[in-house]
Amino acid sequence: MIKNKTVILGVTGSIAAYKAADLASKLTQDGAKVITIMTASAQEFVKPLTFKRVTSQPVITGMFDRDSGAEDWHISLADQADVVAIAPATANIIAKLAAGIADDILTCTVLATKAPVLISPAMHSNMYENQITQENINKLKARGMTFVGPAEGRLASGAWGRGRFVETDDIRGTIHQLLGRFGDLAKVKILVSAGGTQEPLDPVRHISNRSSGKMGYAIAEAARDRGAEVALVSAPTTLVPPVGVKLIRVQTAIQMRDACILAAADADVIIMAAAPADYRPKKAAAEKIKKGEIEILSLELAENPDILGAIKGDMIRVGFAAESEHLLRNAKEKLLKKNLDLIVANDITQPNSGFDADSNKVILIDRDGKVTRLPLLPKLEVADKILDRVVALLNLKKRAEGKG
Repeated sequence: MIKNKTVILGVTGSIAAYKAADLASKLTQDGAKVITIMTASAQEFVKPLTFKRVTSQPVITGMFDRDSGAEDWHISLADQADVVAIAPATANIIAKLAAGIADDILTCTVLATKAPVLISPAMHSNMYENQITQENINKLKARGMTFVGPAEGRLASGAWGRGRFVETDDIRGTIHQLLGRFGDLAKVKILVSAGGTQEPLDPVRHISNRSSGKMGYAIAEAARDRGAEVALVSAPTTLVPPVGVKLIRVQTAIQMRDACILAAADADVIIMAAAPADYRPKKAAAEKIKKGEIEILSLELAENPDILGAIKGDMIRVGFAAESEHLLRNAKEKLLKKNLDLIVANDITQPNSGFDADSNKVILIDRDGKVTRLPLLPKLEVADKILDRVVALLNLKKRAEGKG
């Protein structure tokens, strides 16, 4: 979890240095304390004041920075750091770190810290692909440092190649993952399903529902941030999958069932947040159905398989019930029918809740009949509330098995 954690952000002399300000801003909004170290070259591209404004924290520009308010910054920062991220990282800083050189505040801090170190390279493709740079990167990877990027694309020179600074959300997601590696779900394998399946009517049309997948994606992200190993079986969505999560894309309910059965084989927890279609066209047309060729189009529907019922094994099982009426009654019936440990019920008629909304108002019901009503919350917060219950269920299971 990133809240109240200290991120030391190293910014070096790349044209992509200005993008680091966006990363610093987002990490600060996430609740992290972001202290920026800027090399002399980085200050040629962007001024320290930019980072000071977006983080409300000091910006360190030199080993003997009198304005910093402290001595021995390299030791102080190294001890404070929960993670050190160098973004963007030039070929020069990578070479210096590989050689163990400590001739400025940034290299000294990296050498002195015991926190995980993340490096996001940004340079011309010729420099990145140079054998020396690749050897240096491999040395640092062997020492346990994490690399994010670079991406392939148009470079500052106008050329095309690998060396482009990755999207800041990729770095941000990896930082979240590194900070959560020892969380309360560390080493727990969780399967999450998300989105509304699409059942083909013909090659260009399908039957689907209004599920956006946002709740399932939020659960996958929150579980990753707490150290879990997450597999996300996703129906088609417009969402960007969380960094560090194994994404398994499917289209139909039958494909989702098959993917979930495989992914659940070694899962400790399954959380079925998807909205698979209950029915599918019994026979999809091989060619596009032309308007006007059929006066009245009749569809014969076949029932889709029960995904939860098809998943066997001794794992914590969490389901969802999206209802428009008789919410508690229908959710409790589904809890028993599907043999669930926990069900998350939400009334889809409520404003700002349910399908395609960024927030959700849910009721948690466990196997013993305990009912917990949550207020309207952002879906990421709802995800953490659900995972709090999952952690409690895992602990109960361990004690029952004599492992706790």
